[in-house]
Amino acid sequence: MTDVNKPPVVSRREWLAAIDTLRVREKAHTREGDAIAAARRRLPMTEVDPWTPLVGGKGHVPLIDVFEGRTQLFVSYHMWHDGHTAADQCEGCTFFTGQVRELSYLHQRDVTFAVFCQGPYEESDRYRRFMGWEMPWYSVPAESLERLLADRHFGMKACYLRDGDRVYETYWTTGRGVEPMAPSYGILDMTVHGRQETWEDSPSGWPQPYETLGQQFRKDGRPTAQWARIAAGHDDDLHGRQPSADTGGSGCCS
Repeated sequence: MTDVNKPPVVSRREWLAAIDTLRVREKAHTREGDAIAAARRRLPMTEVDPWTPLVGGKGHVPLIDVFEGRTQLFVSYHMWHDGHTAADQCEGCTFFTGQVRELSYLHQRDVTFAVFCQGPYEESDRYRRFMGWEMPWYSVPAESLERLLADRHFGMKACYLRDGDRVYETYWTTGRGVEPMAPSYGILDMTVHGRQETWEDSPSGWPQPYETLGQQFRKDGRPTAQWARIAAGHDDDLHGRQPSADTGGSGCCS
């Protein structure tokens, strides 16, 4: 802390006054977010083939079955680097997917959460298990790509509505639009040093070591979230080889 600049120190009264001033802007921001969400709920929708095939733990299943009987579906489209090691998988998708843990509140509101992965099911599901994720996981076969992506790309998030045997896409987003999936960013935004990323408007001398081309989600050559799994002894071999005895269970990664 001694080698970086710090905010000025003031009395508690001055500090509270400064926060009260900022709070006016925060409340306006919240109300604008509410207004945007209201507009989102009023968007039109477009029909999607409900029988679009996917591959899950029980083999091929149609899109409509992914709803698990609910009327709404939120899908995280997870990028995949086919044939690569766990350490070389998408750090951004790992960051966002890994922060969605408790699904019961979504289920309470008739929403199913699922991941549609770009990679083959067996290999990508090993990654899911290595990461300790429990959400529903599906692979998108080649014949289903255009039906679902429609000239878009993995990394996006999409919302669907089921009406009987018909399925509609109601919303999609990508880029920074997916940030609501990451409470870590919301927490960091409330701290004095923020996200510590180079694009942020921070005072001179604030720490900003993270570039934003994937480096912000990696540490020592791996997606950051993988390190806790390696330390706990989980095997990150995605390709069916036995882990070697001298790698601590990391059979395919350096």
